[in-house]
Amino acid sequence: MPQQQLIKQLPFLRRYARALLGSQKAGDGLVRDTLQAVLDGRVSIDPAISPRVSLYRAFHQVFGIRPNSAAGTGTHTDQRLQSLNVGSRVALLLTAMEGFSFAETASILCVSVEEIEAQVIAAQAEIDHQLATRVLIIEDEWVIALDLKTLVSELGHEIVGVAPTHSKAVELAQHGDFGLVLADIQLADGSSGIDAVTDILQTFDVPVIFITAFPDRLLTGERPEPTYLITKPFLSETVKATIAQALFFHQDKAAAHAASAPATRIA
Repeated sequence: MPQQQLIKQLPFLRRYARALLGSQKAGDGLVRDTLQAVLDGRVSIDPAISPRVSLYRAFHQVFGIRPNSAAGTGTHTDQRLQSLNVGSRVALLLTAMEGFSFAETASILCVSVEEIEAQVIAAQAEIDHQLATRVLIIEDEWVIALDLKTLVSELGHEIVGVAPTHSKAVELAQHGDFGLVLADIQLADGSSGIDAVTDILQTFDVPVIFITAFPDRLLTGERPEPTYLITKPFLSETVKATIAQALFFHQDKAAAHAASAPATRIA
C-alpha cells in the first residue's frame, strides 16, 4: 500500500485519537505508537481494504493492547469511562464523527455489523443523559447557523446567540452564561474565529468545537491544535457526537482544577 495514501489519513486519525482520549497529547501519543507498531511489524496494514479503514484498524489493534489506553489518568474521566461502555463510544465516534459506515466500522473493530449497531444505540442512549448547557455559536453563514441551532436545541441545550464576527462573539461572551462554543474560523467581516475563541478562553473555561471548511488551517502541527474539529459540510450525527464528547471530557478538566485553583467556571 503506497505510503502517501496512509500519510493523507494521519490528520484525521489524529483528530479521532484526540476525541477518543480527550487530549492532544494522549491522542498523538497513541498515533505515534500505532505508526511505530506498523514499522516494527507488530501490526499490519491490510492492502486488501481501503487505506483509511486499514490504518484505523491498526490504530485500534494498538489501542486494544496498550495498558490503560482508554483512561489512564485516574481522574473523573476514568470513572465515567468505566460507566460509559468504551466500545459504544468508539463505535459512535467512528460512525458519526469519522463518517465510516457500519460495515467499515465493523471491519476496523473486527466485530459484526449487528454489534456495531447495538453499540451505537447504547452510546446514543448515554448521550441523552448529558447535562444541558448553553451554547454560543460563532458562524457567519446563517443557513449553517440555523442548522446548528436546530441540532443544539434537539440535544436539549439552549442557544446564547449567534455571532457572525469576532467582535460580536466577544460581546455575547461577556454575559458569561454559556458552557460550550461552536466556532467557524473564517468570519463575515474577514475576522478570525480562532482569534475570537482565543480572546474568549482568556476569561472563560469552556470547551470549543471548531466547525470549518478549512481544517488544514488548524491541523498543521505547528501549534496546539483543537481537540474537537468538524469539517464542513457536516452530518448532524457528527455534531451531536462531538458535542457529547466535548462536554463529557470538559467536566473532568473543570473538576480537576477546582480544588487547586478555585474560580468561577462555566459548566
